[in-house]
Amino acid sequence: MFIDGRQVPSGTILETDIAIIGAGAAGITLARAFINDQRRVMLIESGGFDLDAETQALYEGESQGVDYPLDAARLRYFGGSTNHWGGFCRPLAEIDFEKRDWVPYSGWPITRADLDPYYTQAQQVAQLGRALTITDFDDTAGWARRNLGSPLPFADDSFVTRFFIYSAPLRFGEAYRDEIAHAPNISAYLNSNVLEIVPDAAARRVERLRLATLAGNEFEVRPKLCVLAGGGIENARLLLLSNSVQPAGLGNGNDLVGRFFMEHVHVPGQIALIAMDDKGSIPAYYDEPKAIDDAHVRAILMPSDAYLRRERRLGLNIAIYPMRPAGAEGAPEAERPSEAGIAQLLRLQSAGSGATIFGASCAAEPIPTPDNRVTLAAARDALGQNRSRLIWRPAIEEHRDLARNVDALGQSFGRWGRGLVKALFTEKPDWPEDEIGWGNHHMGTTRMATDPKQGVVDADARVHGIDNLYVAGSSVFPTGGPVNPTLTIVALTLRLADHIKSISLAGRV
Repeated sequence: MFIDGRQVPSGTILETDIAIIGAGAAGITLARAFINDQRRVMLIESGGFDLDAETQALYEGESQGVDYPLDAARLRYFGGSTNHWGGFCRPLAEIDFEKRDWVPYSGWPITRADLDPYYTQAQQVAQLGRALTITDFDDTAGWARRNLGSPLPFADDSFVTRFFIYSAPLRFGEAYRDEIAHAPNISAYLNSNVLEIVPDAAARRVERLRLATLAGNEFEVRPKLCVLAGGGIENARLLLLSNSVQPAGLGNGNDLVGRFFMEHVHVPGQIALIAMDDKGSIPAYYDEPKAIDDAHVRAILMPSDAYLRRERRLGLNIAIYPMRPAGAEGAPEAERPSEAGIAQLLRLQSAGSGATIFGASCAAEPIPTPDNRVTLAAARDALGQNRSRLIWRPAIEEHRDLARNVDALGQSFGRWGRGLVKALFTEKPDWPEDEIGWGNHHMGTTRMATDPKQGVVDADARVHGIDNLYVAGSSVFPTGGPVNPTLTIVALTLRLADHIKSISLAGRV
């Protein structure tokens, strides 16, 4: 059932087995995993069912480095940021979980194989299609049998064709609202803000949560187990705000909470212009999502694992689309090439070749950097809480690898003999801010590691040193790969649900 926290009398003390803070992709997925379970679950959401300006303003904060609008990057109501999710789904690759000596602070304490069964379940949660398996994201032959067509036959192994499978996109708050409403063991509190996670005197267990609403009433929740699922920025902020027992914040004994913030850089406009001759196959295969059975699939280009290891590079995904003139009706801003860019390419083409011009939109893998971080600002919000301060600037190595990967794509086309690439994004000694876009993907601020000196949570997503506090969502990612995080968020959350179910209420909880 749903309860409006504004109607809870001040001073009320509520008890539950599991408290989940945040009702986005992670929080809703976790709550659903316990429907009809013996445990009582409380799902706590700051907003209501619709966007509210006063609640959304709680996300306002400061940014240093890149000018990053914190209140525009997330949505604070039931369903969270799935309310503006684009629906892009793809799992992280095996290499993304590995410790790579050319990627500082890389390496997960779990493997891709550990997540594979949960990725399969996550595809159903995200409603990607009834008959899909985890192998479909890489199966060019399988999609050819389903009449998608054939990929580019590159002459070398540098780049391979891979796939995004699209969600509707699913709005978790709308799709799963009725399930939550009718679950006998779940109470969802709306318009309810957690001010602090309060542990016992030794900071070994969570004892209570302090909540308040914008209407002014305050109340408490006393859970046996608590899961923080507020997003990559808010998870860190709330741990830092929970400082009545540990002045540096919960889980922050090694000064790691909030550090290693990661975001996928999307360079505005086209990265490269690709000229195909009149026999080119890109339009039929790569230019837009295709409806295949009950799935929507888009072919993309990615550097192969062999290439990444050989060249010691960061990952990348590249979506190709036909160019439309600047200002053309229906052309998104990111797909509007500059006239100078087109002119550069046209000079490379022979007259009358019948070539088609394409753009390439890229999302690059970030490097986990400890100085990119979330801290607390001096300014306070309407609840009296310190606002977030984000310090983020992508590393110059990310710029370098992006430029070199685009150059490698051009070489692959050249060896194939059927296209030309004119890279408009080239290697520079610094990274101009007007070349830095982003995907609103907030990762890494409560990173997962076996060693508490390397991460905030362990391999089960439990905060080091605290018996009954867990974190769900992309804030636990040690590295982010080059793909959208939502499918991995859901898979990790389903894995966390299984772990919590294995804990006895009479024991550790």
